[in-house]
Amino acid sequence: MNASINIIDLLIIIIYLVGILAIGIMSVKLKKMTSDGYFLAGRGLNWVVVGAALFASNISTIHLVGLAASGYNEGFVWGNFEWLASVTLIMLGLIFAPFYFKSKISTLPEFLEKRYDSRSRTILAFIAIIGALFVHIGMSLYAGAVVFETFFGINVLTSILVISIITTIYTVLGGLKAVVVTETIQSVILIIGAIVLTGFGVFALYDGGISSLAELKANLKPGQLSILHTKESMNALGGDTGLTWYACLLGYPVLGLWYWCSDQTIVQRVLGAKTKRDAQLGPIFAGFLKILPVFILVFPGVIAYVLFKDIIGSNANMAFPVMINQLLPVGLKGLMAATLLAALMSTIAAALNSSATLVAVDIVKRVNPNISDRRQIRIGRYVAVIVMLLAMAWSTQGDKFSSIFEAINKIAAAIAPPVAVVFLFGVFSKRGTRQASFITLLLGLFLGIVAFCFDFEPISGYMYITKGWQIPFMMQAWWLFVICAVIYFAISYLTQKPPKEITDNYTWEHPLAVVKGKIKSFNDVRVFAIILLLTLIVLYVLFS
Repeated sequence: MNASINIIDLLIIIIYLVGILAIGIMSVKLKKMTSDGYFLAGRGLNWVVVGAALFASNISTIHLVGLAASGYNEGFVWGNFEWLASVTLIMLGLIFAPFYFKSKISTLPEFLEKRYDSRSRTILAFIAIIGALFVHIGMSLYAGAVVFETFFGINVLTSILVISIITTIYTVLGGLKAVVVTETIQSVILIIGAIVLTGFGVFALYDGGISSLAELKANLKPGQLSILHTKESMNALGGDTGLTWYACLLGYPVLGLWYWCSDQTIVQRVLGAKTKRDAQLGPIFAGFLKILPVFILVFPGVIAYVLFKDIIGSNANMAFPVMINQLLPVGLKGLMAATLLAALMSTIAAALNSSATLVAVDIVKRVNPNISDRRQIRIGRYVAVIVMLLAMAWSTQGDKFSSIFEAINKIAAAIAPPVAVVFLFGVFSKRGTRQASFITLLLGLFLGIVAFCFDFEPISGYMYITKGWQIPFMMQAWWLFVICAVIYFAISYLTQKPPKEITDNYTWEHPLAVVKGKIKSFNDVRVFAIILLLTLIVLYVLFS
């Protein structure tokens, strides 16, 4: 599809780029910037901004394109990645946020140092930077650039260069405050754009003679609108992703604990919260927002299967671009381009800011505790630029992967298990020791990388674990988590119990202490968590 961009659409894109750059720069007072202000927005974010920024930093072009492609291929089953994210966001708000806020940390590795020791902090900082570089920025850049080339005719390298420069400018200059302000705006644009496209798709179905749910199902694969599947029903869909109900139930929480509860790129918004309530309620609000993507990102792919499968054929990644080109008029295509830019730029900005924070706080500040705020900020800005340059180079390798969305989750399945173990049991087990954390992170990361390499065809030549042993990536995450948990507790009981002052400050008294205490008013954070959980249960019942 060699499309050329209409002048009206081009003007909308330019206005958006200039506007978001101006807002990002003007959102902060550069002359009075402190390290706390640069990296954590002065710890002044309210729960609406925290929640919107969590949502925006997560939803990237990979989600817009990848979830539509997944909806086209297998349907709602990929919605588990969205709805189960709400569960781990509840965990972030109720279980982890109170400790993060109380300890006044600047980074998640810093929390591990307080709970365990400096060795765990170093390893987690390394994992977080690698995740930001290879997952959050690199693959997002490539996915966005390919889409822009597909339906706007813009060269891939040109797209990567322009987007990178603009995002880097306001992120490097403004820090977290600029990131979250622009992310809040981009969340609104993203949701509106996706709703508009979905609405045009629904009207196109009606115009095509499909006016009921029964008629829609008759034109789909069996179970394409079902979110829970057995191995047999997944085979009927023609998918080999292994996303059975038990794989999602066991595997996703492992990925979610890493991504939503302990990854610096995401959780940094919570660290910048104004109050404990803002730190807790922000993730719950984001959990409500995560209900939407199934209906406005996955469902358009389902619609594309009905309307345009003759055009799209077996190249499911074309579902989103084809929907835009076939359904939207001039002007609205520009709005969708702004939507794609919103998703792409918010993810990149979040990862850049977290990388700068990790290096400046977890490495430079520890080497030189007396470093000035001004120099610390300058180093953070240099790091952001270097990480962006490396990510730009890595993004050109995106065509080596068959499915970008699945690729990022496979990378997550490799690095998430040890991190999930040390964080989860760090706050729930008073027996977890510093030696256990360090060895679990070290061995767990090694095992995850080995598993990924053995299962990555460009390296091993064959998917030995997925196809040879019949263990899909979600179950790989679960079994790696189990192995890491065994290592953690074995070493914990072989080493000296941690000091009481540490466990008193960073560990729950017992698991039920999370929800202990009488709910005195409707404004209690736990009330909103319960409402979100009940909403998810109803949705799972309706779409099972």
